[in-house]
Amino acid sequence: MLVILGLAGGLVMARGSSRSAGLDLRLAGNAVSGALRLARTEAISRNTPVSVVFDQGTGTVRIGARPLLSLPAGVAMAVITTADSSAGAQAAISFLPDGSSTGGRVELAAGSRRVRVVVEWLTGRVAAEAQ
Repeated sequence: MLVILGLAGGLVMARGSSRSAGLDLRLAGNAVSGALRLARTEAISRNTPVSVVFDQGTGTVRIGARPLLSLPAGVAMAVITTADSSAGAQAAISFLPDGSSTGGRVELAAGSRRVRVVVEWLTGRVAAEAQ
């Protein structure tokens, strides 16, 4: 089910921005959350670490080497990982086979609106919150 949601979110995101900035931001937040949850599920089911890589320069998100989604043109992304507490051009949040993660947060912005997606390191729980 998560795979279907992730793919649907990726297709919607790739379609382009014919909607409002607020709707694009909300869809981006849902797609990023879905990608992170999908990676956690894969890590548990495959019993191997899985990373979600965020390219802040191009606004793309991928799981491992697989491209998953591109953010709409009006949505900016900043990723802060627990490991280094700094934002760079590329950042990754990894999930371990026990469901835990390296932790971090993804800040999405469109104009004055903000969405924060937080990944808890101990449990791997993913939560999105509007700012």
